[in-house]
Amino acid sequence: MKKRNLGTTALATILALSLVGCAGGAKTTATTAAPADAKTDVTTEAVKEDSSAGNTAPSGDAKYVLRFGHTLTEQDLPHIYMEKWADSVREKTNGAVEIEVYANAQLGTEEDVIEQIRQGANIGWQTDFARLGSYVNDLSVCNAAYFIDNQEYFTCDTPYGDIRYDIEKFVFFDKAVLSMLKQIDFRPDLIHCHDWETGLIPVFLKTLYGDENYYRGIRTVFSIHNLKFQGRWSLPAVMDITGLPEQIFTADKLESYGEANYLKGGIVYADAVTTVSETYAREITTEQGGEGLDGLLRARKNDLYGILNGLDYEEYDPQKDGYIYNHFNEQNFQEGKKLNKARLQKELGLPVKENTMLIGIVSRMTSQKGFDLVAYIMDELLATEDVQLAVLGTGEEQYQDMFRYFTQKYPDKIQASIGYSEERAHRIYASCDAFLMPSLFEPCGLSQLMSLRYGTVPIVRETGGLKDTVEAYNEYEHTGTGFSFANYNAHEMLGTIRYALSVFRDRKQDWNGLIQRGMKQDFSWNRSAGKYEALYEKLTDFE
Repeated sequence: MKKRNLGTTALATILALSLVGCAGGAKTTATTAAPADAKTDVTTEAVKEDSSAGNTAPSGDAKYVLRFGHTLTEQDLPHIYMEKWADSVREKTNGAVEIEVYANAQLGTEEDVIEQIRQGANIGWQTDFARLGSYVNDLSVCNAAYFIDNQEYFTCDTPYGDIRYDIEKFVFFDKAVLSMLKQIDFRPDLIHCHDWETGLIPVFLKTLYGDENYYRGIRTVFSIHNLKFQGRWSLPAVMDITGLPEQIFTADKLESYGEANYLKGGIVYADAVTTVSETYAREITTEQGGEGLDGLLRARKNDLYGILNGLDYEEYDPQKDGYIYNHFNEQNFQEGKKLNKARLQKELGLPVKENTMLIGIVSRMTSQKGFDLVAYIMDELLATEDVQLAVLGTGEEQYQDMFRYFTQKYPDKIQASIGYSEERAHRIYASCDAFLMPSLFEPCGLSQLMSLRYGTVPIVRETGGLKDTVEAYNEYEHTGTGFSFANYNAHEMLGTIRYALSVFRDRKQDWNGLIQRGMKQDFSWNRSAGKYEALYEKLTDFE
């Protein structure tokens, strides 16, 4: 799937929280822990002195100025992505936030701070290259974002993926996050941690740092985006790497089925635990969905919250999306989607047929996403029904080969693009009649939100965030925004697809009602951000 510049992602996350906390008037100051892109070096003084960066100075009207420097050239993709992101921030804030991106920066060292960070974050022999980088605006530390860099751990093609190395890498990162707070004189009211990679931050905060007054009272929120990934490794190795006392590696704390478990540590020690939909929050407390931690999650059910992820309604906007062929809205979607569909069919080499249902799939190709069901009924679906499929994604070889096979067998009915293209993804969301997402489990899911936004009717399995965001069509009450099935069963899915086909073909008014209701849904970050803000205030006793 699409590779992300993790440094950019981390900055965007922290900036968003900071602006809500400071410029927006909320009393809570929050920081989000996320690792930085390994190949990025950042400093404040360097970018002030570098006159060859090639970036224009801000207009002077910006209320917040963030500066970013790196050693790459202006032609390198990270620099290009950062500049695009800077332009987006400038536009969305009407110039209130100015981002300066400096290529070829002559980076300083901030030796005193770095040495203190090294000492505080030391976990052994691989801390010689520790570096603290910072974005600092012109007003206050509340609106600053910080990146932890370590050449030994983070100089790699991907930020994570090999558990053998990730286990030690994120011990360093988690200790560095806490160590840097004293050095930069920033004591947050709350730290929001995400997934197993930051699961030890709440643990360290209440053990190794628990006796220091500076850290006392800092609250933590731990978000689970996918319970399947837990950061598990051998107990002796993790004891040695972390320096944590032996007594916390017990069944009620970090031990899990004979191994150390970072995710479990975050669940046990955080003040509150969140996940990315209400239904998924319930599912993970069951034996079927709990991935071995259901007992612990039931014990913490009073501190467990389900808050949906949101969609960027500026980026995914059918009225101005630069990737799609024709723009449209809730009023003129019939003509707009018709034009987009014909153009996509032509682009894919499919026969241009207005009355043939075009079903889209954009996904990682893994068993979690329900592709075992798709493989089981694909031949029957394509041989018996008047449908076309536009598929985009990459993943496990067995599913890639399955889609290649059916593309060769039914070239007029399915075209699968193995890989990822942001442009193609947007066009599938905007052009298809329906979108298939039959996940085995789905903590939240974003593709169904995108399809609703573009008037493409979702066909989903009732699990996790899919159940929370897609209301099943009711032909008697003329309600709903999509179609759904309950059991993980291939022919139950096929029956639901055939039901959707019959509505598409024979009840156009009802079908158009599904589209219009879906496009009117609000799954932007506005609602979700408010729920997080309320949780932050509850934990920090702000009213």
